[in-house]
Amino acid sequence: MYRPGLLLIALASGVLASETQVPFVQPLQQQQPSDSTAFSAKELNGRFLHVTDLHPDAYYLPDTAESNACHRPRNKKTDKNIAGPFGLPYSECDSPLSLTNYTLDHIGKKWTKNIDFVIWTGDNVRHDNDRKLPRTQDEIYALNRAVAKRMDELFLSQGIPVVPSLGNNDIWPHNILTPGPNGITNEFSNIWHKFIPFHQLQVFQRGAYYSVEVIPNSLAVVSLNTLYFYDNNKAVEGCPYLDPLDPGNLELDWLDVQLELYRSRGMKVYLTGHVPPSPGNYWPQCYTRYVDLALRFQDTIVGHLYGHMNDDFFFFLDSEDLEIPKKVESEGHKGLFNALMTDFGNLSKKSNRYAVVNVSPSVVPNPYIPTFRIFSYNSTGQATDVVNSIGRNHGHKKGGGDKEKRCREDEYKDTWKCHLKNSTWHNSEQGSPSRNNELFTPLGYAQYHLPGLDYIRKRRSLKYKLEYLTYQLELLHPLNANDTAFVYPVPIQELPKSLRAPMNATTTSKFAPYGLKDLTIPSWLGLGRRLGDEGEKKLRKKFKSFMRVKKKGKKSKSK
Repeated sequence: MYRPGLLLIALASGVLASETQVPFVQPLQQQQPSDSTAFSAKELNGRFLHVTDLHPDAYYLPDTAESNACHRPRNKKTDKNIAGPFGLPYSECDSPLSLTNYTLDHIGKKWTKNIDFVIWTGDNVRHDNDRKLPRTQDEIYALNRAVAKRMDELFLSQGIPVVPSLGNNDIWPHNILTPGPNGITNEFSNIWHKFIPFHQLQVFQRGAYYSVEVIPNSLAVVSLNTLYFYDNNKAVEGCPYLDPLDPGNLELDWLDVQLELYRSRGMKVYLTGHVPPSPGNYWPQCYTRYVDLALRFQDTIVGHLYGHMNDDFFFFLDSEDLEIPKKVESEGHKGLFNALMTDFGNLSKKSNRYAVVNVSPSVVPNPYIPTFRIFSYNSTGQATDVVNSIGRNHGHKKGGGDKEKRCREDEYKDTWKCHLKNSTWHNSEQGSPSRNNELFTPLGYAQYHLPGLDYIRKRRSLKYKLEYLTYQLELLHPLNANDTAFVYPVPIQELPKSLRAPMNATTTSKFAPYGLKDLTIPSWLGLGRRLGDEGEKKLRKKFKSFMRVKKKGKKSKSK
């Protein structure tokens, strides 16, 4: 078994090497023309990586058992779920260093030349699931330094901005983060000093959130510290209206200002973080404020990307969540699929009242199998026909009517639902890349996974493969073979052989179950309504299989 000394030796020796202190340098970023909206396919790849929840475990040992977190010799008579050299899929064990190293090496080799930036949403240490081997703060910092160094070597040193977020397991004790500045925010400002723009360091030290212009003057990624919104963090009060100095309120105030500034500059923004914004994860008043910002800035926010859940799904932020009262259903793993299908079945035809959140599955095979996503986005600005959404309202106001009466009640009068800004939702199609396919609109993603961990014994046998993609098949190739300006959403060499030749609208493939023309809110609503239809049994089955791939005959446990 690894001992703490051996852990540090392993990290220092390059298995996951610790960071060497170097002078601060700004991330190298793409050069832009004088007209910040005039990009060409040659200047941008039109793709980015989202990777989350690596959970490397330097104490993982092959031929051990899930019952002891894959840390100690197994009982050969009773332990049947045995750890392999590259991980134990569908289990409660974390990632061996061999798996995290292979994953990052693979991404670096295959994708560095094909992406423009990296979104990395936290949890870079093992879970605290072994009472005989509790985590320590030194271990947590050492692993985060090691993974940060590897991200620097693979991406930042190649001119690719990297935007990390703090996970609930990246701190000790897990889930608990007091208001900053504190030792944790100071330490991570050091660990991530290459990734955080210099002028953002003071804000980061206060609360572990910041933003990066991944395409200067055009596209930014905001990294939120979701621990100040997370209802498992009992060190904060949960954004109460009467406490403006609550760290969650301070963070959302900062976000409001940042979004206003980005809007005034004509920029677009991705909101990213570890714990996804839902009633089942966030303190109620933090959730209310997040939904309000998501709907007020639909013209500026192009997407919401999160991890943490170790599942693959999407859901909607709904304007109904700003009303009183709102029935909240649990979004825990038990019943998650059924809860989503119910929500999808009740979707309104008024698309202006929604924003969509994408939750990516994890690298750690707990309980999924290792996974990462490559998104593509509109990097040319080529216009498409504006979608005519039903019931669009350019000046929708929140509150009024019965809500005004309810807000005089003691239960609600001092809550954010009764004190939101009475401002316009900027949700018109034109000029909103979250709602219409234009410059920086997300177009789709390809999801890659690593099957076979339970029987692969040699590194050369490991191979990430395409699990599925969201695109319409005919959009994977140019309509005209002579179209030299076409930007492939997925490089041809990263497609399975069956998808490498152009296809028409009648072609089907197991790799393309959704057939989305883009990832705008109307497209997601269309998929949601299809899934909400009880007659779509085949599509529902496929969606459920992606949510949590599990070994035949084995029930998956809660995270």
